[in-house]
Amino acid sequence: MQAIVQDTYGSAEVLEARNIDKPEIADDEVLVRVHAASIHVGDWILMTGSPFVMRLATGLRKPKNRVPGTDVAGTVEKVGSEVKGLRPGDEVFGWGVGAFAEYTHAGESQFIKKPANLSFEQAAAVGVSASTALQLLRDNGKVQPGQKVLINGASGGVGTFAVQIAKALGAEVTGVTSTKNVEMVRSIGADHVIDYTREDFTEGGQRYDLILDNVGSQSMARTRRALAPTGTLISNGGGHAGGKLGRTVRAMLASMVVRQQAGPSVKTQNHDDLVALRGLVEAGKVTPVIDRTYPLAETPAAIGHVAGGHARGTVVLTV
Repeated sequence: MQAIVQDTYGSAEVLEARNIDKPEIADDEVLVRVHAASIHVGDWILMTGSPFVMRLATGLRKPKNRVPGTDVAGTVEKVGSEVKGLRPGDEVFGWGVGAFAEYTHAGESQFIKKPANLSFEQAAAVGVSASTALQLLRDNGKVQPGQKVLINGASGGVGTFAVQIAKALGAEVTGVTSTKNVEMVRSIGADHVIDYTREDFTEGGQRYDLILDNVGSQSMARTRRALAPTGTLISNGGGHAGGKLGRTVRAMLASMVVRQQAGPSVKTQNHDDLVALRGLVEAGKVTPVIDRTYPLAETPAAIGHVAGGHARGTVVLTV
């Protein structure tokens, strides 16, 4: 099968299209023929191997998983003997191992049937970014109907899902983005949109019950000035690699002494959240925003575009 292979850490040039063997599956696994796979910032971080501490889990000198990618949509090709809920021919989405390839595999719980109202490209985008937004708002932020929520970085992969999920939870949503993305953020449901090139939300008079900061362009202390007295700041930004790690550490330390600062939390992809996201999609409350699509062979260019930090929504590979 055709796959994108990475033998060492580095820039996008370490990614190479090769023919490799199709994956073998265990008794509790599913083999999926990939139609589309999406790219998020985490894929770029794993490719670079930076920060170095990450390699304790991913491989010290080279990646343990030679084929990158997780978020995927496709058709079930084969199922193991212990798989009960899926059958060959089912259209599914979820998280696979080595998704940047013609075939991927994973345990049955990592795939569910694709919503009929999404294309494969859209379904592939409902992965890490959507589940991160859901967990940050629903679980960490505990967003309630009527609350005022601000999403800083509302046009990115996590941001576009966060705007829609916050609205689905009943919040009054303000999105912060650049001039070119104002209308797009408004079109996905934001009640108010702030163009950061013209206005600094930390200097306005509005106060928010929750701020989800996907950018980290300002200090956390400055950002907290826009919170209501009982509000909460969730910091999910601060750079793609080392900068993001540094901001995560600062958020953890601040949360120990500052009531309004939420501490970092571990985000895990799971079956229940996939089901919850599918329900939001089928109800018309969440629709993935696709920035652009690339063929599988152009994965290095696609990851380079994501690394630039200016994608509108999600970048998708078609297979």
